[in-house]
Amino acid sequence: MTVAPALTRWIGLTLGAIALAACGGSGSSDDMSVIRIDGSSTVFPIAEAVAEEFQLAGNSRVRVTVGLSGTGGGFKKLCRGETDVANASRPILTEEMEKCRAAGIKYLELPIAFDAITIVVNPANDWVKSLTIDDLKKMWEPAAQGQITTWNQVRAEWPQTRLMLFGPGADSGTFDYFTEAVAHKAKASRGDYTASEDDNVLVQGVENNKNALGYFGFAYYAGHKDRMRAVPIERPDGGGGVLPDIDTVIDGSYQPLSRPLFIYVKESSLQRPEVRKFIEFYLTEGPKLVQEVGFVPLPPEATQVALDHVRNNRLGTVFGGIPEVGVTIQDVLSREATL
Repeated sequence: MTVAPALTRWIGLTLGAIALAACGGSGSSDDMSVIRIDGSSTVFPIAEAVAEEFQLAGNSRVRVTVGLSGTGGGFKKLCRGETDVANASRPILTEEMEKCRAAGIKYLELPIAFDAITIVVNPANDWVKSLTIDDLKKMWEPAAQGQITTWNQVRAEWPQTRLMLFGPGADSGTFDYFTEAVAHKAKASRGDYTASEDDNVLVQGVENNKNALGYFGFAYYAGHKDRMRAVPIERPDGGGGVLPDIDTVIDGSYQPLSRPLFIYVKESSLQRPEVRKFIEFYLTEGPKLVQEVGFVPLPPEATQVALDHVRNNRLGTVFGGIPEVGVTIQDVLSREATL
């Protein structure tokens, strides 16, 4: 799989907007409609690719902007009415639901892909062959702060060299999901690591440090696999290590770090024809773009169910504000939603 770098797509969109403004008869900034998207850094490459393709598909009078503030930041903006769509790498939580409810913001929850949170090390690391969830817990749990600082404290046979950790910040849905899967409680993490809502910062940290370990969405690994190494996660039954890829996500063997990705669409925005057109484009054209940027696309039947949810205006979330690990896409689509 190949990944179009975020910067390349951003430049393409920017140059396209400049060309559009300079081209007579193609519309101006005064008569262009804007669709605002913000949120998850994991979902960012998907949203950016869809936005670019949508504008190239004859929608020259619509400008789609894609921000990057983390899943939590995206929900804050959605519930303040500042955006039309929130990118999310986890479901909306109870406190976020309450904020949206208090502001009178209703929304549709739409799964758009599956991801595999990928554990990576620097290529010069020749001692880590695989990891267990217990290993990850030992590194990342709150009790590790200031205590687990060298590799040999995780496993005695590993070298007594500094353990350098890179991971998403507290506004990230990847952070929430990872801590739930590893420490069995969302946001339960040590704080003494290099944190960023921008996965590109984490990528650079792992690439530049021999003793580094980090985690982020599969697409960011796939785009830099020549400069870092994915670590297999050992099965609880002792059946060996499993690497993240499309096959292991689909067959459910890469657990518990596989997870669905979402967009949340503000109901009032969906009443605008250009937003509805964009969301339907997202669901119908998105699957091929999802795979191009390094994620696992939904099966056709799941895409059709999501389209039906848009056309039937099915509001709310099927998670009830509670984090879940190991959920399947079929389960997500079959549940009843609540606001």
